[in-house]
Amino acid sequence: MRIDEPFKALMRLDDGVLMRGAFFILLSAAAVFLLIDMRDIAAMNAEVPGFDPLHEPILPPALKEGMPNPPSVQPASSHEVLRQPMKFELTSGGVLLAEGTIDLGAGARFAREIEARGEYVKTVALNSPGGSVDDALAISKLIREKKLDTKVASKALCASSCPIVFAGGVGRLAEKDAVVGVHQFFNGSKDRSTAEQAMSTAQSTTARVARHFDAMGIGAGLWINALETPPDRLYYLTAKEMADFQLTAEPLATAKKKS
Repeated sequence: MRIDEPFKALMRLDDGVLMRGAFFILLSAAAVFLLIDMRDIAAMNAEVPGFDPLHEPILPPALKEGMPNPPSVQPASSHEVLRQPMKFELTSGGVLLAEGTIDLGAGARFAREIEARGEYVKTVALNSPGGSVDDALAISKLIREKKLDTKVASKALCASSCPIVFAGGVGRLAEKDAVVGVHQFFNGSKDRSTAEQAMSTAQSTTARVARHFDAMGIGAGLWINALETPPDRLYYLTAKEMADFQLTAEPLATAKKKS
């Protein structure tokens, strides 16, 4: 037996161990990336009407300065009311109540409502946990086109994509104890076959929402807070922040009287 044979055998053994180790490292890395992708896609699907995992709360925890904090008050409406597809009801004083989740098709229903009763509508009152970004944008643009006001009543909720609708009002009122929160936005489309497509869709949606806020005269600070807050958290806005970001604004008639 040659003296160097044990060393060669040991080297072959080491090569095999190294190959198996590298394989298991790659396999573990692939599993981690798959888990991250699935988590991200699941988070985005939380914006899709009808996607309602049992652990997903209607009012997520807050995220302010990295620490989760609750809103100052809890919304008065039940989860059942807030989870229903958005309904529109014309109430006294020309107030159109828009209540429930902004489901796919809510924008078209709102347009039909305005076409049928637009002459009576002066203000759109919001009570919604958010939902479809596309429909929220459509509703908001029509509100601005018709020069309507928007408001969030005391203990009503306007979260996620709902502030997009709120921003459409010429006059925008958040009453005392109104619950208004923002976070990262994702498109409501279910066509997300790959993580790359999901990222592309998220970036496109982010740009459209940012452009819309700018067109509505909303300060950039609001969007920065939204971008910094994951989709399973909410950044709850104070009355001062809403005023500073120009998310709240007096109706034109009131402003003219004061001037």
